[in-house]
Amino acid sequence: MESKEKEFENLVAKVKTCDRCIRMCNRKKVLSYENGNINSKVMFIAEAPGRLGAEKTGKPLYGDKTGDNFEILLNSIGWERKDIFITNAILCNPQVNNKKATPTDEEIENCSSYLKETLELVNPDIIVTLRKNALNALKLIKPHKYKLKTCVAKKIPWNSNFLFPLYHPSPKSINLNRSIDKQIDDFLALSRFD
Repeated sequence: MESKEKEFENLVAKVKTCDRCIRMCNRKKVLSYENGNINSKVMFIAEAPGRLGAEKTGKPLYGDKTGDNFEILLNSIGWERKDIFITNAILCNPQVNNKKATPTDEEIENCSSYLKETLELVNPDIIVTLRKNALNALKLIKPHKYKLKTCVAKKIPWNSNFLFPLYHPSPKSINLNRSIDKQIDDFLALSRFD
């Protein structure tokens, strides 16, 4: 039986050669030890690597304003990146004409086997989804009927784990959906389940 580290390295190697999504074949695949601790009991799943952050740095939720906001939220509860694992529903940045784009349902489905393998490997107690597309991506692994608006900052059972759906820390989401102060409250609630 392979070690967990070897299994992760094999998964990373498989992801690096993936060409399932035509518009993202030449994009950076954001899955490596930069994602965090593969032994963590807390996994964050966002929608996709950011164009100005993870696409450039190879580190999810890092290197742009969204990453700065995520650091504020982590710091508010005394957590560090080395203690958690962060991934995305899709592992490449979707763009149209060099601008941010939302991943298609097909792209999320194409990447769902990688997300499933990552979840099985890390095996977290709590899965924190950031944004509704991250929550919905989990339906491809095991169906659920949860909605972000009604389940935000609540610990809910799913697939032998618990989900903790949250809004995304992007500037747009903070301005339109959930203020940084409210998101800090959400992270405080999350920290009580650690």
